Amino acid sequence: MGLGNKDVIGLRDVPAEEIRLILDTAEPMKEIIQRQIKKVPILRGRTVVTVFYEASTRTRASFELAAKYLSADTVGIAAATSSISKGESLKDTARTIAAMGADLVVLRHPMAGAAELLGKTVKAAVINAGDGAHEHPTQALLDLYTVREKKGRLEGLKIAIIGDILHSRVARSDIWGFTRMGAEVRLAGPATLMPPGIEKLGAVVCETPEEALAGADVVIVLRIQLERQQEGLFPGLREYANLFGINRERLKLAARDALLMHPGPLNRGIEITTDIADGLQSVINEQVTNGVAVRMALLYLLIGGGGASGVAH
Repeated sequence: MGLGNKDVIGLRDVPAEEIRLILDTAEPMKEIIQRQIKKVPILRGRTVVTVFYEASTRTRASFELAAKYLSADTVGIAAATSSISKGESLKDTARTIAAMGADLVVLRHPMAGAAELLGKTVKAAVINAGDGAHEHPTQALLDLYTVREKKGRLEGLKIAIIGDILHSRVARSDIWGFTRMGAEVRLAGPATLMPPGIEKLGAVVCETPEEALAGADVVIVLRIQLERQQEGLFPGLREYANLFGINRERLKLAARDALLMHPGPLNRGIEITTDIADGLQSVINEQVTNGVAVRMALLYLLIGGGGASGVAH
């Protein structure tokens, strides 16, 4: 069994069995990462191009390491230092990438729908590394992988997502992914940062963080996007920390063995306090490792030839 599409644009329409295949394939990939020599020849001769219209450290490095561990050649294009900054359109960039003979393109773009447009323009496989406030499927997949690894299951778990839901592509992908796999997703955040109709995605909107956290098995804290602060969507950072910040007292409302997660980068002391971010319940660093494994799995499934058997050999 392989993936149903040549591209990974979002989790909205990905069936549970495909999500399960990706997570299963990531397991032997994580074994490769933990070896002393992190190199297998699965994608030798293949070329992966990363195109980032927005700044990124974690996601970009994660994709590039994933490709290199599988022996693919990688080329990175940053908008600020390329023809993109001279006004080249996405379609022009797509034609250039196609002419280079790329096998797979990883795209981050501030416009929702950009990855889908690119996927329709090029023969190469396309992975969406974040498009506007739309989706960030690989972040959600690494979240799913991390929770399944720690809890042994996804079905029946209670997932609390706290923070700026309005601008979060991670939140949308997490909602699609976790609900598809049988978990219950609860949302909490300032009313001005809660998109109207978000419950139609299958999540439960809670009036307070305390309500969302009660008995939760997993707590996902979202980054407050400080660049939005000038829009006046909440009174101030100190007030946000008081009302919605996740601290030791609030975390006690969740299950005793609840996992604490964050997509990064963290604003310590605002949406999350340092003591719990670095505490025993935190799996934030493991999310980063698992992100490489999940992206290796996607590269393998899209351009390496299919199913999960024999990956680690």
